[in-house]
Amino acid sequence: MAFTGFPKDFFVFFEDLKANNNRDWFADNKPRYETCVAEPCLGFIEALGPHLQDISPHFLAVPKKVGGSMFRIYRDTRFSKDKTPYKTHAGLQFRHVLGKDAHAPGFYLHLDPNDIFMGGGLWKPPTPSLAKIRARIDEKPKEWQAALTSDGFVARYETLEEGDPLKRPPRGFSDDHPLLPDLKKRSFFMIRKATPKQAMRADFVDHVAHAYADAAPVMEFLCKAVDANF
Repeated sequence: MAFTGFPKDFFVFFEDLKANNNRDWFADNKPRYETCVAEPCLGFIEALGPHLQDISPHFLAVPKKVGGSMFRIYRDTRFSKDKTPYKTHAGLQFRHVLGKDAHAPGFYLHLDPNDIFMGGGLWKPPTPSLAKIRARIDEKPKEWQAALTSDGFVARYETLEEGDPLKRPPRGFSDDHPLLPDLKKRSFFMIRKATPKQAMRADFVDHVAHAYADAAPVMEFLCKAVDANF
């Protein structure tokens, strides 16, 4: 499963799927999905593994379609008005060894023909974890600011994503707290955009690995906040 770049048909497949998001079409094109989507994704995961270990030994790159770093293409439509059965993008997540779901600390790669991005953080962590992050920001403001102003982070990401913040200060914090914008966050994550042309190159693995390395100071702070090793 050597990674040589995501092939052009990787992106063409998802464009076609957007126009034919139904089970009959997918069944007819399942071999194409396996060859042009699943195989390069698994190759990428395997190639990224050593780079990820250099950043932190506590994050996993597992080249498996089920139970690994590759998200399933099947949508959960039980509570959605949109009943189309398939995702029209590929998603790879490299979770912390303590994580059981997408809300754990992790690095992420999103591959959509019109929206490619990478990054990391915690997406909508559960309430106890969110409280721990806010408490650590409050208790260690200099360490938090140092992570957000580290050279690699500023050059690659500039700042954390806005997400869906609270409208009012969280309980226990005043409205004049100097780090209130960060304390009001309900997710803590950073993203960097890429292009299909970049993703089709064999060195895209290195590109993503560098992006993850530049996120490391913030990731380390967040991991420590939720009692996870980095």
